[in-house]
Amino acid sequence: MPKTYKIAVIGGDGTGPEVIAEGIKVLKSASQKYGFKLDFTHFDYGGNRYLKTGDILPGNAFDELRKFDAIYLGAVGHPDVKPGILEKGILLRMRFEFDQFINLRPVKLYPGVDCPLKDKTPEDIDFVVVRENTEGLYTGSGGFLKKGTPDEVAIQESINTRKGVERCIRYAFEYAKKRNKKRRLTLCAKTNVLTYASDLWERTFYEVAEEYPDIETDYAHVDATVMWFVKNPERFDVIVTDNLFGDIITDLGAMIQGGLGIAAGGNINPDGVSMFEPMGGSAPKYQGKNLINPLAAICAGGMMLDFLGEKDAAGAIEKSVMEVIRTRIKGLASGKMGYSTTEVGDMVSDMAGR
Repeated sequence: MPKTYKIAVIGGDGTGPEVIAEGIKVLKSASQKYGFKLDFTHFDYGGNRYLKTGDILPGNAFDELRKFDAIYLGAVGHPDVKPGILEKGILLRMRFEFDQFINLRPVKLYPGVDCPLKDKTPEDIDFVVVRENTEGLYTGSGGFLKKGTPDEVAIQESINTRKGVERCIRYAFEYAKKRNKKRRLTLCAKTNVLTYASDLWERTFYEVAEEYPDIETDYAHVDATVMWFVKNPERFDVIVTDNLFGDIITDLGAMIQGGLGIAAGGNINPDGVSMFEPMGGSAPKYQGKNLINPLAAICAGGMMLDFLGEKDAAGAIEKSVMEVIRTRIKGLASGKMGYSTTEVGDMVSDMAGR
């Protein structure tokens, strides 16, 4: 019997359900071609549910989601919900509850995509950022003193543990080894100013590096890293960094690969439930217009299949996306593709199922 994977689907807010629908369309085509099954279960977590019930997630949400092999997420963010409520209550809680300690972000310029960097080609922009995903400044540690007064003090603490740092770095070394391209791993930190946290990252990085003599290592301050992204992105292969720096540099990475319309990522627990999503937001201004670009969500679905071990199907999806970009659509910007959301999904689905 063909293998069946149970996938939890959270379409979320705005255009999230629209792009996820196209991703599911493509995933079904690839699964049929490559002989496995996908069992999708939909959950209504997002802004609309919160506005109706007052609950961000039901009490049994995580018990239910643990039954699945992976989570496929559209986007969260509702114009009638204060920023931070859904992001912390859904995205960050998912990462912490399922210990998704890796945020994996490929940065790859596909042929036919306009790059804002002069004279840079797909051969120059092809690297991966491995971001620590459950520690740092995102733990929410800190507080206020005398809030709302002239003497107000706000403290936000960055929490970095040896365990958390080391498992992220080890994952990055293994990924560089598996990727087998330049076989180079760059640590991105800020050792000249953030002397305690960066010292822990740097010491751990070079201690673990001794176990990987075949992987070249180097170091770059985070400010230098963003400079090199623009000036010489070809120097990078795999980058490992902390939660905050990773959050920042991957948005720049998305821009140099052509924009958020093609940027996908994974929140990874190598031994547990992982979550895959497009990097763009819910884009409510495009909701219901059938104009939103679904390619990032489709690529996120491909990453999910790769994580599940269906590498041939994942490769077919990526090749299909590349072919549609090269031969069909006019651009990646929503509303300027020359085709509707559903038409783009149909084209990728057709190619992935051949």
